[in-house]
Amino acid sequence: MPATTLSIPDLAGKAVLVTGASTGIGAALALAYAAQKCKVALHYNSSRDAAERLGLTIADKGGEVFLVQGDFSVAADVEHVVEESAQYFGRLDGLINNAGGMLGRVPYAEQTEAHYDAVMDLNARSVLTASRRAIPWLKKQGGFIVNTSSIAARNGAGGGAGLYGSAKAFVSNVTRGMAKELIGFGIRVNAVAPGTILTPFHERYSTDDQMKGMIATIPQGRAGTAEDCVGAYLFLSSDLLSGYITGQVIEVNGGQLMP
Repeated sequence: MPATTLSIPDLAGKAVLVTGASTGIGAALALAYAAQKCKVALHYNSSRDAAERLGLTIADKGGEVFLVQGDFSVAADVEHVVEESAQYFGRLDGLINNAGGMLGRVPYAEQTEAHYDAVMDLNARSVLTASRRAIPWLKKQGGFIVNTSSIAARNGAGGGAGLYGSAKAFVSNVTRGMAKELIGFGIRVNAVAPGTILTPFHERYSTDDQMKGMIATIPQGRAGTAEDCVGAYLFLSSDLLSGYITGQVIEVNGGQLMP
């Protein structure tokens, strides 16, 4: 049964910000939280048309949605996205730090300082900035943060994606550190680490041969879909289902990595 068809009663009415929500895993998550009767702040950067279509889909189904634009490689944009979302709903119960990207396959020997800054700002710094801005809102009633890590955080990543993998390893460890600091305020912090998922991410950065090579290492024999990832996020968002779980990284990869 798809996770989006399940009812998780303690999520109803929660205000949740999903970053990087216009396509891929983020879009599937926005739909899933809306299906749980959450109020969804849907962040996008350049994919305005996709975000607007997704927002209309949620609204047509009776959901409450707020669209907010921002470049998550820019700290000031990250701050205003979080603050505008919380102000719009008058509260914030959950933050899904999903915005990120590889920004090209660049071997370590060819990396530049500018590439390092771009990858780390988008994938690592944005998680810190968004979480810092969200914490005062989450402290008011307790809540959750779920970060998007990656299988690349553990396996060193594929060719030219090493820096991206390192940024995601940073996210995984930040998840553990934040979990320790924030649980005293009733805020649980966890992460989901997707494996090889069929999204615009791989359409942009992986060739057919690279995809075939990755799929060959997956015991389930196929790449995952964005919908395959949804259940883990919903599980980690629900006190009813995971109230005694914090500081964990759930691997969603079809058996490609079994740590």
